Amino acid sequence: MTVPTQYPKVTIVGAGNVGANAALLLLLKEVADVVLIDVVDGVARGKALDMMHMRSNEHFGPTIMGTGDYAETASSDIVVVTAGIPRKPGMTREDLLETNAGIVRSVLAGALPASPDALYLFVTNPLDVMVNLAYDLASLPPARLFGMGGVLDTARFISAIAAETNSQPADIEALVIGAHGEAMLPLPRLARVQGTPLSDLVDAAAIERIVQATVQGGAAVVDALKTGSAFYAPASSIAEMVSDMLNPCGRVLSVCARLEGQYGIEDVHMGVPAVLGRKGVERIVELPLNTEEIAELKNSAKSIKAQLADLLQVSGSRMR
Repeated sequence: MTVPTQYPKVTIVGAGNVGANAALLLLLKEVADVVLIDVVDGVARGKALDMMHMRSNEHFGPTIMGTGDYAETASSDIVVVTAGIPRKPGMTREDLLETNAGIVRSVLAGALPASPDALYLFVTNPLDVMVNLAYDLASLPPARLFGMGGVLDTARFISAIAAETNSQPADIEALVIGAHGEAMLPLPRLARVQGTPLSDLVDAAAIERIVQATVQGGAAVVDALKTGSAFYAPASSIAEMVSDMLNPCGRVLSVCARLEGQYGIEDVHMGVPAVLGRKGVERIVELPLNTEEIAELKNSAKSIKAQLADLLQVSGSRMR
């Protein structure tokens, strides 16, 4: 008899399109057992059962269960928070602020007592503000609480570069840092295609098209769908980050991580190059940014801090 493999345990909070697809990718990639939890527990249980039926055809080893009870999530290695209302046409990430802040508070109240030693990966928008709010509420070490946005933004950046240069994404090195939203900072100056600087392959107009396609990538999906927002690429980005945490490989990803003096910025979570591992954010990488790029990154940090201050003033919920 074959001895079952012992997989790490990952809880995904929110059984919507992003959470369910992230769960499916973690199963197919054989990264972890998954607990899918949702306030509508029938949705979580139904989707989990459907994936378990799929296991018979796909022959993946890990298992998934769906629940509405945080007790079932106990002792998770990683908790991924996707719960929140999605953007609708004409809605910015900032419009989501108050409603999703309440959801983040509720999630932490359930998840933290069940898994106090877990790593916490937040996906709920507006991403940077929600991560900073969660950090204020949770009192966890900064390495163990972080956000996803930059991996998704980088995926869109690489996709736009591939389209302009007729290249394969695997041949492209690129990063997007800063806030996950209009204040994001794609870095075309540092982008490479098969080792060649992007600026040697395309002109300034093409670079501008690439940057705009990156910044507007999420909005373009929302506008096309009419009734929802992106979920395949966000789910894939979650799976990439979880995989790096559980199977460290040392690669640099754009992570909404806590800055404590890097790039001249302090006391804020925002998108920066970082290496993930079993302890969460293992280290932040400082790129050779120029003066203009540093200024843009600092402006992005100011924007996040201002939104967080407004939220805390309205809610009166600062708990650290």
